[in-house]
Amino acid sequence: MSKSSQLRSLYRSLLRELPPRPLPSSSQTRSPLHQRLRQSFSADEPHEHAIAQADQLLQYLKAQRQYTTLLERYNPGMNMDEEERVRLTARRVGMDLPLEYQIEGKKS
Repeated sequence: MSKSSQLRSLYRSLLRELPPRPLPSSSQTRSPLHQRLRQSFSADEPHEHAIAQADQLLQYLKAQRQYTTLLERYNPGMNMDEEERVRLTARRVGMDLPLEYQIEGKKS
C-alpha cells in the first residue's frame, strides 16, 4: 500500500472513531479535534513516528469503543436509577413489587 493511501486510510479510520456530532443546519463547523487531525494530516510528509502514534491512537479508540459497548451489554443496570434496579431485581427472582399507595391530590 502506498504511503499516501495508508495516510488517507488512517485519517478516515480516525474520523470514524470520533463521536458523532449532530449536523448543524446552517454551518459546517468542525470540532477542534477534527480540525487538529485535518491539520496534522495535511502537512507535507509526516514522520514514521507520527504515523505510528496515529495508528496507536486509532487502536486505543477502537478498544475504548468496544469496552464501552461490552460494559453496557453486560451491566445493563449501570445507567438505571435505584428504584428501577430494585424492581428488575425483584422480577428476576419471581416477585413483583407492591404498588405504592398514593393519596389523591398528592403525588410523591
